[in-house]
Amino acid sequence: MRQSQSVLAAVLLAGSVFGAVGETEAAGFALKEQSATALGNAFAGATAAAEDPSFMFFNPAALGYQDGAQVQLVLSRIAPRARLEDARATTVSGTPVGGRTSKGDIAADETVPAFYTTYALDEVWRFGLALTVPFGLETNYPDNWVGRYHAIDSKLLTVNIAPTVAARPLPWLSLGLGAQIQYVEAKLTNAVDFGSIGAAAGIPGSVPAAQDGRSRLEGNDWGYGFTLGAILEPRKGTRLGIGYRSEIEHNLRGDVDFTLDSAGIGAALSAATGRFVDTGASARLTTPQSVAFGIYQEVDAQWAVMADVMYTDWNVFDELRVEFDNPSEADSVTEEEWKGSWFYAVGATYRPREDLVFRFGVAYDETPIRTRYRTPRIPGNDRFWLAAGLTWTPSSWFELSIGYTHIFVDDSEVRLDTAGAGNTFRAELDASYENSIDILTLSADIRF
Repeated sequence: MRQSQSVLAAVLLAGSVFGAVGETEAAGFALKEQSATALGNAFAGATAAAEDPSFMFFNPAALGYQDGAQVQLVLSRIAPRARLEDARATTVSGTPVGGRTSKGDIAADETVPAFYTTYALDEVWRFGLALTVPFGLETNYPDNWVGRYHAIDSKLLTVNIAPTVAARPLPWLSLGLGAQIQYVEAKLTNAVDFGSIGAAAGIPGSVPAAQDGRSRLEGNDWGYGFTLGAILEPRKGTRLGIGYRSEIEHNLRGDVDFTLDSAGIGAALSAATGRFVDTGASARLTTPQSVAFGIYQEVDAQWAVMADVMYTDWNVFDELRVEFDNPSEADSVTEEEWKGSWFYAVGATYRPREDLVFRFGVAYDETPIRTRYRTPRIPGNDRFWLAAGLTWTPSSWFELSIGYTHIFVDDSEVRLDTAGAGNTFRAELDASYENSIDILTLSADIRF
């Protein structure tokens, strides 16, 4: 039941599936868009600057720099564009797969929220709470496109609840620790080529690529992890930060539902083998650990410069294993072989007056996806960021920030063959994509 296996495996390949939203905004399927302030600098200095409550997403020690009580709301409008330029597919028997070969955009625009609240317990201790969406994606293809046996709809959503505590025992040292309580929800669909499967099984009347069914998966799970961080300020205006986010293991439980073809080939296969029946299933998903280093340096009263580098351990995606409740189905094992990736950013801020700050930044973001394993669920590639933003503080208790970035994403190609693990009846697929992303983030910070 390779088609159903590929659907459930895509839960993990939601590692091929909301880096977010249509196509990922950070490499892999991580969402960096948690702060309008940090976005304005392309996330340069996000680990060290500690400018407002949203910085505790990148480093829990940033909480140590927040005074009084604060509430901050962040909204990011993420508009990815993954234009399917050309696609061709052929079944394992050599039959061309008919259908649409292009689509203007397979990526869905999304609005991603984040919420932060902080409270200074005394001169040393701080408490904070963050609600964020750290991973996710959504892509949608026409039901009749030529790569339909690999993917039609893909959606992954995570919600992270992060109670955090920080201590600043010395003016030059802040330490932070946070919990991660993470909910994951996935929905994935693809077509099933009953014609090719039936022909291989000797079912009379089977016609490859002409007798399609459909498979649909929905699953969810809760997982738990932690964050650690520290900020050193060896002299006023110079901050060095390190932030660590642990991996979180999920065991998604879900249901696979099948729609059989009208020609009756799927029904004949199901009756003969016990396959292609609705069933429960489970699959493991591990969101990766990451470590980031940052520096923030004030040059004078108006200018500051900053930089960040982050490593994300996407190597956890070496194999996807799916277990089915249906005893007629053996485990599905899909080779992924993702690699660890690096993110580099530099930026600057200019403060012409006390209530106004302009921000600038550039970044380079490596993809963890090896070319030979790229799938149509997430046709991502390396990307280059150009960002700008500003912060306006009209009063001591209220602050508004806006950040914008355009991400230049390298064109990408999908080159999957029927010899690949799990691809026998999903067809050989060649597809090319033109990619880019625009992100606009707004935040409001209220101080009590």
